[in-house]
Amino acid sequence: MSRPAMTSLQRTLTALGHQEPDRVPFFLLTSLQGAPELGLSIQDYYARAEQVVAGQLRLLAKYRADCVYAFFHAALEHEAWGGEVLFRADGPPNAGPPVFRAEGIDRLQAPRIDGAPGLQRVLAAIRELKARLGDTVPIIGVVIAPFSLPVMQMGFEAYLDLLQDQPERFRRLMAVNEAYSAAWANAQLEAGATAICYFDPVSSPTIVPRATYLRTGKQVALRTLARIQGPTATHLASGRSLALSDDLAETGTALVGVSCLEDLAELKAAAAGRFSLLGNLNGVAMRAWPPAPAAAAARRAIAKAGRGGGFLLGECHGEVPLQVPEAVLLALGEAVDRWGRYPLDWVEGEAAL
Repeated sequence: MSRPAMTSLQRTLTALGHQEPDRVPFFLLTSLQGAPELGLSIQDYYARAEQVVAGQLRLLAKYRADCVYAFFHAALEHEAWGGEVLFRADGPPNAGPPVFRAEGIDRLQAPRIDGAPGLQRVLAAIRELKARLGDTVPIIGVVIAPFSLPVMQMGFEAYLDLLQDQPERFRRLMAVNEAYSAAWANAQLEAGATAICYFDPVSSPTIVPRATYLRTGKQVALRTLARIQGPTATHLASGRSLALSDDLAETGTALVGVSCLEDLAELKAAAAGRFSLLGNLNGVAMRAWPPAPAAAAARRAIAKAGRGGGFLLGECHGEVPLQVPEAVLLALGEAVDRWGRYPLDWVEGEAAL
């Protein structure tokens, strides 16, 4: 028997409460796709908040997803710290050269949110999305975690050297970054974001050992998430998370974006009602999928993690690649509509999972 239809926000909150809504929430994190929808280059698209709003609303209607994504691109935060944004025609903008070296940390000051034009465009887009959608659709804001932000600020190799060899400077950098990240997250919430996605790929055991995370990234997350005045989701951007399940639960995050490299059933068991899961379709592989295998992948994911709520279907990186065919994204939405409706009676006896 079908359940009464819910709004996207109601559906999402029910799932995050580890209950079964009318169907599995479909979180299609499309950001770049708004540019071709409007016939614009990626650089021109992100130049004006109203264009991003128009793109997100078109994508919402087209793919019948359950959220809008207020994320522009990660390099906007690099720009806020004085860095350069490198645009490309077929993918997300990249961060330019590092903005400081280790010795610069001694006098480092965080940028003001109201003094960063790129961040202000994001806030303008969030305010307009909130005005258009009200409380019907989740509006997802994004902040790069203080522990992962230095990859752009000073470069990956220099940051790992700092992490290992200069504990005092590392602590000072984290103090400055934590204040900035909390302020940026709270500005988005004040503008109308429903929740904040805390992107923290460096914390994944794919990048640093768990022992390192326990004394660094976890402590940063505990302090920073406590300062964010709204719900948060932690995303490790394709990095593995299973070994950190207990640790992530202790940070108080409501949702974890999980990798396609790990089994959804194992991840769901490890979450154990303490946090929900978002994932874990392979966004890179999706570029070459025909529609039928895409629908089958969505069906398998729902079968593995959908029962009992606590699961949102999406891809595993936090941004759908621009090269994923439109037909594949449409097929995913159709699969959720067909296979994601509760109760998931068809899962009983499901074979070949």
